[in-house]
Amino acid sequence: MNNDNILTQVFEKLNVYLKKDTLIDYKTPDELHNAINFSIAEKGVSESEFLALINKYLDYSVNTNHPQFLNQLYAGFNFPAFIGEIFTALANTSMYTYEVAPVATLIETEMIQLMNSYTGYKNGDGIFVSGGSNANLVALFSARNKIAPESRHQGYDKNLKLRAFINEHAHYSFSNAANIIGIGTESLIKIKADENGQMVPEALEKEINASKQRGEMPFFVAVTCATTLLGAYDPIDEIAEICKKQNIWLHADGSFGGSIVLSNKNRYLLKGLEKTDSFAWNPHKLMNIPLICSALLVKTKGTLHHNLADVDADYLFHDLNLIEDLGKKSIQCGRRVDAVKLWFAWKYFGKEGYEKRIDNLIDLAQLAEQKVLNRTNLELLAPRQSFTICFRYIPEIEVDINQFNLQLREELRKSGKSLVNYGYIGEKLAIRLVITNGEMQEKDVTLFFELLLETASVLEKKYNRIKSF
Repeated sequence: MNNDNILTQVFEKLNVYLKKDTLIDYKTPDELHNAINFSIAEKGVSESEFLALINKYLDYSVNTNHPQFLNQLYAGFNFPAFIGEIFTALANTSMYTYEVAPVATLIETEMIQLMNSYTGYKNGDGIFVSGGSNANLVALFSARNKIAPESRHQGYDKNLKLRAFINEHAHYSFSNAANIIGIGTESLIKIKADENGQMVPEALEKEINASKQRGEMPFFVAVTCATTLLGAYDPIDEIAEICKKQNIWLHADGSFGGSIVLSNKNRYLLKGLEKTDSFAWNPHKLMNIPLICSALLVKTKGTLHHNLADVDADYLFHDLNLIEDLGKKSIQCGRRVDAVKLWFAWKYFGKEGYEKRIDNLIDLAQLAEQKVLNRTNLELLAPRQSFTICFRYIPEIEVDINQFNLQLREELRKSGKSLVNYGYIGEKLAIRLVITNGEMQEKDVTLFFELLLETASVLEKKYNRIKSF
C-alpha cells in the first residue's frame, strides 16, 4: 500500500464527511453484515478495499456532529480538539512520565490548574481519567482511603461498616465503584429526591443519623450536577453544610453538567462547589471534546498520591526532580494524552468563547422548553432545570400514550431525520431532548419540533387507518 496516497485520500474523505448533511443511514444488524465484511482474513486487504472500508464505516455510523443528534449527553464536532486528537495519536505517548511526555505533562498540569480555578480549589490537584465513571470511582476510593488509610495495605475491614450516600437518580457508576473498592453495593444508600429530581437535604441528614445509630460509619456523599434524565442539580451548598457537620467527604459528580461552571450567568447551579472535596468534570460532554476527556479534581494536594500503595517502579519513575511525573498519582499506568485536545480547544476559543458556548446551550434549552409549553399537543413532564427537556406528545386519538411516544421516537430514529432519546418519569415515557452541541442554533431546535410534529401526525393517521379496519 502507498501510505502517502492513502493519507491524501483519507483527508479528502474527512473533508467530505464534515460537510455530510445526513444523520444516519439506518440499517439493521443483518443489513450491516451484508454491507460490510467484518471478518479478518489470513491476508490483508488491498489499498482500494481499505479505502472502501473507511467509506462504509463513515457511511453507516451515526453522525454525532449533526445538529439533529440529540440522543446522548455529548454531541457536536470540535475542530481544534479534533486536531489535538490527531496529533496526540501521531505522537502516541503515554502520560506516566515527563521523560516520554514532556509537553503533554506541562499541558495536563496547566489544564488541571485552570479547571481548579473554576471550582475554587485553591490548593487543589487532579488527574485526567478514562471517563466520568472512573472519576467517581477514584473519588470514592479517595474517601475510603482517608477514613481508613490502613485499607490500602490490609484491605477493607467490614467491621467499619462504611456507608456512602447518593441521589436516588445518581449515575449507576457509583454502584460499580462500591463493588470495586470492596464496600459492596448494599453499603450505598440512595437518598430521596424531590419532584424535580434534586436530592432532599433533610432526607440525607436523616439517613446519615440513622446510619450512625445502626453503628455504621458514613464516609461519602455524592451530589449530582445534572442528572442523566432530568438534568437536575443537587443543592450543593446545603448538603455541604451537612457533610461539614458530620465530617463526611463530599463529591460532586459533574460528569454531565460540570461545564456550566464556565458560565458566569448560569454557574449559580453549582453554588457551594468550592466546599466539596472532589469534582468529576467531563469536557467531552458540554465542551464537545472528542471522547474521552474527563478529569477528577480534588480539593487537597497529596490526596491522589495517598491512594497509591508505595509505588515501587524505578524502571519507570527515575526521580529526576525536574517536574512531577503524573503517573505517581494515577491508578492507571498507561494513560492517554486527553488533556492535549482540551488545551487546543481552550486555546482556540478562549475563556470567553467557551462561556458563550455554554450560555448558548442554556438559551437553546429554554427555547425548546417554550416550544413545548406553546403546543397543546405537547406536555412538559418536568420543569427544565438545565440542558434537558422531558416531554411527550399527546395524540388526539385514543391510544396508549407511552406506546405512541415510543413508536414516535423510533420512527424519527429509523428515518435518519432526528435522533432523540427517552426515559421514564414515574410511569410516563418521556422523550428526552438534550441540548449539548455547542454549534447548534435556534433553527436546529425549530427543525426538531417540526420533524417531531410531522412524524406524529403521520403516525396518528396510521393508527386511525388500523383502527378503522
